[in-house]
Amino acid sequence: MGTIKKISFELKQYDYHKPFHITGNISTKATNIEICIELDNGIKGYGEASPSFRVNGEKIESLMMLQNSVNEMLKGLDVKNYRKIFDVMDKFFTSPSVKAGVQYAALDALSEEINVPVYQILGGSKKEIKIDRTIGIDEVDIMQMEARDLILKGYEVIKIKAGEDLKKDIEVMEKIYEVTKGAKYIVDVNTGYTPKEAIEFTKVLYSKGIDLALLEQPVHMKDFEGLKYVRFNSPFPVGADEAIKTKYDALRLIKEEAVDFINIKLMKSGISDALAIVEMVKAANLKLMIGCMAESSVGINQSVHLSLGTGAFEYHDLDSHLLIKEDTFRGKFKQKENRIYID
Repeated sequence: MGTIKKISFELKQYDYHKPFHITGNISTKATNIEICIELDNGIKGYGEASPSFRVNGEKIESLMMLQNSVNEMLKGLDVKNYRKIFDVMDKFFTSPSVKAGVQYAALDALSEEINVPVYQILGGSKKEIKIDRTIGIDEVDIMQMEARDLILKGYEVIKIKAGEDLKKDIEVMEKIYEVTKGAKYIVDVNTGYTPKEAIEFTKVLYSKGIDLALLEQPVHMKDFEGLKYVRFNSPFPVGADEAIKTKYDALRLIKEEAVDFINIKLMKSGISDALAIVEMVKAANLKLMIGCMAESSVGINQSVHLSLGTGAFEYHDLDSHLLIKEDTFRGKFKQKENRIYID
């Protein structure tokens, strides 16, 4: 019998290989919480919370203080009945990254107990996915060089950060296109444009013959009307990231016909809401991508298994573990450049 004996939170800090620059923010390090669920039979399961104040309003100090509450509410529950654990953690809606880490740790402990990988517990739809790589905001020539290097390594999808300077963003895309023709581009504006700027950006690129696979979160996260306006006036698919945290956000975006894509990040939704969003988006005949915050290999492992289990995602933006310095790789998957797979 695998009942929860103890849940522990451990603070972990990771340096980025180079400062990671997105609209309005430059990060040099990531501070995460590693979550361990220990069962009464000695089995342990691991998850990770990678909080974001910018997106979720989370502060690491506040999240660490939840350890006692989580223990009080989950001790004695059997991980085989993981939906009960999910239901309890759904009450922690102001702390979605902790919700995600605890929910996954429960699945990981169950996986160890019954000797079935998490991706198979979640459906076992795939055994392999291909990920993109992200290029942060930098000097134009540096961004061009990084894009060229990624193509030489075999990456087929490149994610480019934009949103601080419209004119420069257009130049960046022109330069990247020169050396990476044939690649797919996801441009992530991280809420940086007005609706009119977003439309100008897409139309200029379209006139130059540069196609985008996806324009991600071009406007403010609360501007649902602006997002819909961009979608209906852009020649390229438009997706929501910061605007979509819970299943209720997803329902609203779908009902308002505001997007073509929804970007699920476990750190925004937890696993329970992510599974609900997957089914909503499939029913609405829209498309999904899966993304990350600043997870280590422990945290990326969570999204890899969700993706492989459901098989629901068109694009996989799961590269944060490659952007940070981590002494030991601990994901329960294998990776060769853009390929992530399970043996």
